[in-house]
Amino acid sequence: MPDFSKQLSKYMPAEAAPIISEWINDTKCRFKVTRSRSSKLGDYRSPFKNEPHQITINHDLNPYSFLITTVHEFAHLKTWDLYKNKVKPHGLEWKKSFKALMDGFIRLEIFPHDICLALIQYMNNPAASSCTDLQLYRTLKKYDTQDKGLITIDTLADLSYFKMPNGRLFQKQEKLRKRYKCLEVSSNRIYLFHPIAEVIPVEGDVKAS
Repeated sequence: MPDFSKQLSKYMPAEAAPIISEWINDTKCRFKVTRSRSSKLGDYRSPFKNEPHQITINHDLNPYSFLITTVHEFAHLKTWDLYKNKVKPHGLEWKKSFKALMDGFIRLEIFPHDICLALIQYMNNPAASSCTDLQLYRTLKKYDTQDKGLITIDTLADLSYFKMPNGRLFQKQEKLRKRYKCLEVSSNRIYLFHPIAEVIPVEGDVKAS
């Protein structure tokens, strides 16, 4: 069987690479490292016709985020093998698989202490994405090495302006339960943003075009 450990260790902690390499071989999964996608960190696609399982992970994640996202997607693969499409994507069956797969890496003490603590807390009730857990997300962000000039919406003052990476301009407004109301300047429409959505702050007065 091919050993993908060397290639994988470029993206994740080296101690984890042989394990993930073994998972790829055992499941005959097509594993791809892809360009950055703002809508997701990783993705799982179940077998279709003669195509195998496929997992894709964004290339620009820090090593710990890359590993957690990889385990997240392999949990989807394991859940599909057991239940096919008869259960919810992030239901109890997926959560059980994710916890079982992640437990081995926690026991190996691969993660820094602060990430480990946040991860253990997150594992009590894992969600569709690690980005939805504020504590884990912020802890993982400390290990990012790329400065993209982005900040999270929850750190912006109310009524301040920001841009999305695609250039769309918004004004932050009040918080509604778990999300912020934001006004798109060009269309005058309201959108709801998660507190840790990454945006580009805009300084000074802004006028609608």
